[in-house]
Amino acid sequence: MTETLPSDPAASAAGSALPHKREHLLRRTLHDPVALGCLVALALVIVASLAAPLLTSYSPGRSSLNDTLAPMSSAHPLGGDGVGRDVLSRLLYGGRTSLLGGTIAMLVALAVGGPLGLISGFYRGWFDSVAGWVIDVIMAVPAILVMLVVMAVVSQDLNVAMAVLGVVMAPMVFRLIRASVLAVREELYVDAARVSGLGDPRVMRRHILPVVIAPSIIQATQMFAVAIGIQAGLAFLGLGKSSQASWGAMLNDAFANVYTAPSLLVWPGLAMIVTILASSLLGNSLRDALGPSDTRRPARKKRQVRPLATSPAATALDAEDGQFLLVLEDLRVSYPRPEGDRTVVDGVNLGVRRGEVLGLVGESGSGKSQTAFSLLGLLPADANVGARRLVFDGRDLTEMNQDAWNKLRGRRIGYIPQEPMSNLDPCFLIGSQLVEPMRRCLGLSKADAKAKALGLLERVGIPDPERVFRSYPHQISGGMAQRVLIAGAVSCDPQLLIADEPTTALDVTVQAEVLDLMRSLQQEREMGMILVTHNFGVVADICDRVAVMQTGRIVEVAPVRQIFTAPEHPYTRMLLGSTLEGGKARGPLKTAGAMTPAGTALREGM
Repeated sequence: MTETLPSDPAASAAGSALPHKREHLLRRTLHDPVALGCLVALALVIVASLAAPLLTSYSPGRSSLNDTLAPMSSAHPLGGDGVGRDVLSRLLYGGRTSLLGGTIAMLVALAVGGPLGLISGFYRGWFDSVAGWVIDVIMAVPAILVMLVVMAVVSQDLNVAMAVLGVVMAPMVFRLIRASVLAVREELYVDAARVSGLGDPRVMRRHILPVVIAPSIIQATQMFAVAIGIQAGLAFLGLGKSSQASWGAMLNDAFANVYTAPSLLVWPGLAMIVTILASSLLGNSLRDALGPSDTRRPARKKRQVRPLATSPAATALDAEDGQFLLVLEDLRVSYPRPEGDRTVVDGVNLGVRRGEVLGLVGESGSGKSQTAFSLLGLLPADANVGARRLVFDGRDLTEMNQDAWNKLRGRRIGYIPQEPMSNLDPCFLIGSQLVEPMRRCLGLSKADAKAKALGLLERVGIPDPERVFRSYPHQISGGMAQRVLIAGAVSCDPQLLIADEPTTALDVTVQAEVLDLMRSLQQEREMGMILVTHNFGVVADICDRVAVMQTGRIVEVAPVRQIFTAPEHPYTRMLLGSTLEGGKARGPLKTAGAMTPAGTALREGM
């Protein structure tokens, strides 16, 4: 199997739920200056609203004709409104109303839409149909009309209207959570949890809820901002209790006196802008912190493999440089971690001759795929990659930038991945995925590229090339998809082919056919090949030389015959001893009626 890259697995949704050795969400959010500013602004608004009795001695409903449109003074720091009420008092107490209303609407939406979306997405069936019908009905009803009717029949309290608004916004939560659950419910680890005996509530709590939490938090901040704006609009229209201070009511009074005291518009407008903008931007920052793509990722280095400053003693490869298509010396790959750099490839030396197949063997996690990806320039941006020498066909790859790597990949270095179905884009026809690289790298016309693609499909053993050319990846089998990838890998006539576990996902019969195909193509085109595998049967079938890796180091390099007949390193002997080939045959299976003495005794005791 291919080793998992030691970078953060943010591509997978469930990966965000696993414990990682990285900064906590709050710490990462605080490192974002926008998020920090939003948190400070919201904190100031909340604290000021809660501390209103300490910041002003006036009641928000107290009116005095002598203070009508009073100017700013020590008694009234922000002046008086159109009916003689203290503006600062109404601003602070109005913040309570607005913040409480936004919170009520947000919590009701989450309480109604969250469980419905979770259950509908997980169980589907009749519940999903009924819940979807109810949600469609709610979305079809005009929200403003519903709130006006409820306020007229039930209560003029704005908080009642906000509770109704929460029900109206519940469909947004429902659809978001249902989609998130549907995206993860069919994952293999969810099936494994069910098979292991976990009940549905525990599966949802452990494996589904962590995926739902991140988008729910983001949507909650957006709903909070929307609710504050809608509540202010209702109050601006004169709805709600007259004794209930709110920013919308302050705007209503300010517009009535816009020509005599325009400054009255400033304070409630500024409070609303700060609160709504801070809440919205905070949601965007949380999305960046929780989402699969982090905007604060370091930029990809221009040099994919940096030259090492230190120069160890020359290796045996120096005497035969002219015979080697690829020379790799002292390759080192590490990843930054809070506890220090983690080295996954440590001083690897390799050489591949023209027309030679080099097997790179080792157990999972030994660094095989990391070494292969280093040669392709495909390691994550946070990888620290260095080598004393990395020479391909006489060219020093350590001096190449990203554009040069793009020209090298595909055209001169081909790659066959491990998972055939995962490496074909399901949105495009197979033909277009074969034709585009040839047109770009070889400069062929569309007709010439199609003709060459059909010829390659026929060469790799596909019986009906025209049909496969016009098919989507899901319309062909795994073995046929692997043949398509092999055709694509050799389509631009590369000099070096890197195959990363190319037969792992295939059954034994198809494996043999694919190996024969790779060997014949390699001999026809005189390509060098690096075959990454853990299967010694594959090594014996196709390889000329073998390099054995253990914990990021090459421990033995030898011709394939010597590896099998006279391995030198204990680790190599251990790997060979772990294979089933050549082992003692198992005894005959017991029939259904046959029982061991222990089984007979057990039955007699029952």
